[in-house]
Amino acid sequence: MSETRIGSVRTTGARAPEAPAPPLRWVWLAAWPVTAVFVLSNAATPLYVLWQRDIGFSKGTLTVVFAFYIVGLLGSLLVCGVLSDRLGRKPVLLPALALALAACLVFATATSVAALVVARLFTGIAVGAAVSAGMAAVTDVAGPARRRTAALLASCAMVFGAGLGPLLAGLLSELAPAPTVTVFVVEAVLLATAALCVLRMPLHRPAARGTGAWIRVPGVPRGNGRRLALGIAVFAPGITATSFVLSLGPSLLSGLLGTTNRIVAGATAFVMFLAATGVQFAVQRLRRRTVLAAGAVSTALSMAALVVAVHTSSAAVLVLSALLAGAGQGMGQLGGLSLLNSAVPPQRLAEANAALNVGGYLPAGVLPVSAGYLSDAVGLTTGATVFGAVLMGLAVLALVTVLSTRREATDPA
Repeated sequence: MSETRIGSVRTTGARAPEAPAPPLRWVWLAAWPVTAVFVLSNAATPLYVLWQRDIGFSKGTLTVVFAFYIVGLLGSLLVCGVLSDRLGRKPVLLPALALALAACLVFATATSVAALVVARLFTGIAVGAAVSAGMAAVTDVAGPARRRTAALLASCAMVFGAGLGPLLAGLLSELAPAPTVTVFVVEAVLLATAALCVLRMPLHRPAARGTGAWIRVPGVPRGNGRRLALGIAVFAPGITATSFVLSLGPSLLSGLLGTTNRIVAGATAFVMFLAATGVQFAVQRLRRRTVLAAGAVSTALSMAALVVAVHTSSAAVLVLSALLAGAGQGMGQLGGLSLLNSAVPPQRLAEANAALNVGGYLPAGVLPVSAGYLSDAVGLTTGATVFGAVLMGLAVLALVTVLSTRREATDPA
């Protein structure tokens, strides 16, 4: 019944419902801007140790720099989802890509903490547009018959880009000249190609403009609150785990495990998000309830491995923790997006995507910052242990929530 209902909503909300769906290659191309922006989102991760050395700041300050990305992202999500649903995807994506290019310039010329904060803020705003308007654009291009494929590609575009960024930065900073510049030149080229994709993307401006405030906390249509809550319950601990690895992972590698190689730091982040990408293809045919439950279990196991890693100074266990964190985020993200894509009409989809990410990124901003300052005060081992215990508890709570929810709420017949 929901399939028919959603199909009818799309027919009334789209400008040209009689037009055939674009070729599948356009669904992949529509996902490219999401990937390109997310390459930037984590490209700075292996470079923070260089900026710490050259500029001089603590682990607590490092997590604050990271958190300004979350501030920009959350502020963007308050606006971009509604703007995209009312004005169209392109009017939101093109300025976001321009701001991402500006972030590349600021990163490449940064000589102060303030410059890093500005660059991270710009990056967060661009990412907020990508996860709301960009992911909704993938669904729009895919059409009503390919909603599940669209959720998979949009989610994988996000996590693959998030992993590719630190890998590129690690490799280029070790092997190419100007270690804090080269990766952002390469990223600027990627963003330019993404802008070309957006300009040529087969999208129409929405016929229905919607009602209510233009700037508001994003939400979902009445009757979809449980789907949103379930997605956030699993996605939030998963993305918080990966955020910790991104913000303090290089410090763990250098402080506990005795390596400062930026390729190792970048490769750790890459395999984490490669796991997040691969696991989504592996579980795409499973029931959404199963995917969400598996995501919660993976995040809980990741935090258990993190605690073991910092107490044994084991690089192998730390990498295992990163892999499990990536898998937890990937499954939580795919499950959450699939729940929304299955029920939310297209004229509210970007806002719904924004709501999911607001719920996920709030703890992803607060908890790693708290862990960073706690680590400055009591040591990295204790700080990471407390963080792991708290997040493990949240993941277990998410698992209980999913298992106690009726199957019909996630996988209607």
